[in-house]
Amino acid sequence: MIPGRGGAGGKKRGGHFKIEPFRHKVDLDPQYAEKTWKVLEDAIHEIHNHNAFGLSFEELYRNAYNMVLHKFGDRLYKGLEDTITAHLVEVSKKIDVAQGLLFLEETNKRWEDHNKSMQMIRDILMYMDRTYVNQHGKTPVHELGLKLWRDTVVRCDTIKPRLSATLLELIQKERSGETIDRALVRCITKMLMDLGTQVYCEDFERPFLEASADFYKVESQEYIASSDCPAYLKKAEQRLNEETARVSHYLDPSTETKITTVVEKELVGTQVKILVDLPNSGLVALMKDDKFDDLERMFCLFRRGGVLQGLSTMRDSMSEYLRETGKHLVLDPERIKDPVEYVQRLLDERDKMDDIIKKSFHNDKTFQHTLNQAFEYFINLNPRSPEFISLFVDDKLRKGLKGVSEEEVEVVLDKVMMLFRYLQEKDVFEKYYKQHLAKRLLPGRSMSDDAERSLLVKLKTECGYQFTSKLEGMFTDMKTSRDHMHDFRQQGIDLGGIDLQVQILTTGSWPTQSAAKCNLPPELEHCCEQFKELPQAAWSLEVTETRELSLHCGRPDPGRSTLWTAGPRTLHTVDSRTPDAPHCGRPDPGRSTLWTAGPRTLHTVDGRTPDAPHCGRPDPGRSTLWTAGPRTLHTVDGTHYV
Repeated sequence: MIPGRGGAGGKKRGGHFKIEPFRHKVDLDPQYAEKTWKVLEDAIHEIHNHNAFGLSFEELYRNAYNMVLHKFGDRLYKGLEDTITAHLVEVSKKIDVAQGLLFLEETNKRWEDHNKSMQMIRDILMYMDRTYVNQHGKTPVHELGLKLWRDTVVRCDTIKPRLSATLLELIQKERSGETIDRALVRCITKMLMDLGTQVYCEDFERPFLEASADFYKVESQEYIASSDCPAYLKKAEQRLNEETARVSHYLDPSTETKITTVVEKELVGTQVKILVDLPNSGLVALMKDDKFDDLERMFCLFRRGGVLQGLSTMRDSMSEYLRETGKHLVLDPERIKDPVEYVQRLLDERDKMDDIIKKSFHNDKTFQHTLNQAFEYFINLNPRSPEFISLFVDDKLRKGLKGVSEEEVEVVLDKVMMLFRYLQEKDVFEKYYKQHLAKRLLPGRSMSDDAERSLLVKLKTECGYQFTSKLEGMFTDMKTSRDHMHDFRQQGIDLGGIDLQVQILTTGSWPTQSAAKCNLPPELEHCCEQFKELPQAAWSLEVTETRELSLHCGRPDPGRSTLWTAGPRTLHTVDSRTPDAPHCGRPDPGRSTLWTAGPRTLHTVDGRTPDAPHCGRPDPGRSTLWTAGPRTLHTVDGTHYV
């Protein structure tokens, strides 16, 4: 553009031209602002009176635009605020005269009308919103409408207390089982939230929570006086569900945590100790009767945030019950007569509690820890628990696992290991277990080599190599002995029809006994000599000492190993000496005893019957002579001897 032409000037800045507006003076009517505002004010009144269909929004927008453009934004904004305030004063009067439920209905209707009106007004004053309001830090038109509604209507001295009281009255009716207009309540609470979180909290939520606390405090006293524990817990659960549903239907989501905390505290938390200790329906009674659903309900309620010390009270009661029950299990003289039944009762009690913790307590680790502590406490009250657990294992591995699947065997072994972990004197268990294992391995009495090995692996995993090194040595000796006897038989040596069976045991791995001397018949002596004459290089175990066996005859003493031997020229006497047995006589307590049992046969038995190839309970610390079956000789190496 050429400067000076057309009444406008152009200035060149930095290589660019800027076109400036015309600067001729415009004279305004002194009454322009008031006249223009009067037009706008009348339009706002028509909008409030629902007569907006006859208005020209384009003309009204232009009038508001011009007022702001001509620097009359203050007059426009102040006029808008005064007009809306005056209108809302009249609205509050109409709301105040309504009674009962009509009060809320009128409030909601007027609130909806106000929102629609403010939407139209904001559209007319859009230019003022974008320019004047931003430049002067004023409240935007929409927010101004909310503020004026809050201050003029909702917080009116006559409306505010009625609004809160009416809402609480409806909620109280619903809690009592009556049906209310949830949609209407929802509209009112949403209105309060639209006015601001602070308004919702101060005008409704706070009195709502206080009234709820008072309500449930009274109700808890009524319920606890008339209900048993399961019924009370069901009612508490029902109330919590009702409050959660109430929030979802007509309260703000932020209220849910607050109201449930109130219910938890007043309806559950204040009654925790009483509920747990109820004599016929409390925690102990529920556990005894396997009331899994009721126990789970108690657990879920007591772990909620508003219930202080809920789970700890349950754990304390459970621990006390288990300790008393367990003490009776392990110390009652009638219950400890049978070791197998003793251990089985412990396992049954543990299974019962495991089911409760799994099904009702959601496998909570703190309850599992409480269970473990209680079992460890009472199992160790009986010093014979290690021995009894070993006897239980012995019984299962001898006969109790017959026809049982591998999975079921593993379950039994895992349960045994569970009890084993509770033992404080694990070395005592190891001592008895080694004795019982020897009595299974030497005569071949174990039902399952795999089960024996599996338990050994579990013990090794639990306690380390040092704990199981001797036990593993026992299994190694048995394998080595079988290999040696196979090699011996391959030699084809004539043993006179005697089926010789030799087991070579490593010193220190097996339960030790003092050497028993025995004068063998010539036939058996010949077999032993043939065995000893084999090249020692063929054995992985060097024979360093051979001890002579001597006889000590007498009646078998139950509980002490008894040696049965054979041959027409050996012992055939009871309680008398014979020339062939220079050391015969009444058995010396604690000594192995040799008994005769027919020609050319050597057996070990337990004193019950000559045909039973079992040596009873070995005396700790002494070697044992084992035999099995007719025409068979078994010898034991205490320290590398045959």
